Amino acid sequence: MGRARKATPPPRDHPPRDYTHLPERVPPEQLRTVQDVDPAPDPQGGRDTETEFMLRYAGF
Repeated sequence: MGRARKATPPPRDHPPRDYTHLPERVPPEQLRTVQDVDPAPDPQGGRDTETEFMLRYAGF
């Protein structure tokens, strides 16, 4: 059908990167967020959905 092509690697314009030098370690004190966060809203709205389900479908 078709001819088999040889895969040619792309030409290298720059040398490969050297990953032997790692960046400085970040102290845990700097790993804190500076943004205030609000608690998530209650999805049930404060109701006890388990008890409501039981009373609705238990036949009481």
